[in-house]
Amino acid sequence: MLHHEKKAFFKFFIIYFVSVSLLILALGSLYFEQMKENYLKTEEFSIIEYARHIKMGESLKGFSSDFKHNFNATTSKHIDMRNFEITQNEFIKLIPMKKNSRYLKVIKSKKSYDSILWSLKKRIILAQIGLILLFAFISYILAKSAIKPLKESIATLDKFAKDLIHDLNTPVTSIQLNMKLLEKNRELEGNSAIKRIKKSVNTISELHENLTILLQEETFQMQTLPLCSVIEEVALTQKQIYPTIKFEIECTNFKAKVNRKAFEQILQNIISNACKYNSKDGFIKIYIKDDALYIEDSGEGIEEPNKIFERSYSTKESSGIGLDIVKRLSNAMDIDIEVKSSLKGTLFILKWKKT
Repeated sequence: MLHHEKKAFFKFFIIYFVSVSLLILALGSLYFEQMKENYLKTEEFSIIEYARHIKMGESLKGFSSDFKHNFNATTSKHIDMRNFEITQNEFIKLIPMKKNSRYLKVIKSKKSYDSILWSLKKRIILAQIGLILLFAFISYILAKSAIKPLKESIATLDKFAKDLIHDLNTPVTSIQLNMKLLEKNRELEGNSAIKRIKKSVNTISELHENLTILLQEETFQMQTLPLCSVIEEVALTQKQIYPTIKFEIECTNFKAKVNRKAFEQILQNIISNACKYNSKDGFIKIYIKDDALYIEDSGEGIEEPNKIFERSYSTKESSGIGLDIVKRLSNAMDIDIEVKSSLKGTLFILKWKKT
């Protein structure tokens, strides 16, 4: 499952599963409160029945030892017939005798009530756990079914994009070769039209490379590699293109789990941008700190660094689709990428998520 497919799957699964789980918990709680109220009414009714037997002079043999009673002296305070006191260990109810001269105080232990209530609570909790597990499985099945059309659409688009990229390979290579031939022609040296064409060819070539790598996301092979040599290779390539930029690399024995081609493309896009929009005779520092990769430049800075990974965002500091691809490739390799920018330059920080 690809990164975006996983994201869609987990979003659907979590929304459905959490919603149903909350509903199950709420219904369980309401049912418990309803049953608790019924049990309390039953307890009060049993006390009233006990008092009736006393007032009628009937035998109390049918009642358990949970009941106790005594007669209170006459009180001037009016006592509501609906009185029913619940203490930590007992139920208490006062029932008036004849002519309200005395009150019968009936006390019943809460031991059996607490036992019944605890048994009910356990049954509800077990039922809730069972239902939640059942709906977790249902959520999983539904989430897989929900993303199936998405996977099919993505597969169709990927096939079309791959065919398109493959067909573009020949004309792009041909244009690059012919540009080299034109550059050797001294009559065209310094020609502004040739320079613009060359810049456009380079842009097309970079886009072609980016899309080629991006479309290999589904076949990523991740492995732990020493990255310093990869960093130095990409930096050397850019140094040859931008000889006035000073490169400072501090990297020794740094290893991380990556897809080599994808990681190279991330470095290519970031360092290429850092070179393009650097100040005159500026620098690029690449170093390792706390198991993270830092790429720092002395350019003009980025006005809205929090937006540069959006595909629609485009300024002279952004390479358009290039940084969007950087973000997508980073996500595919579980790399967190952070950008800090000021008038003194821009800093990219790549941090590998701990697993």
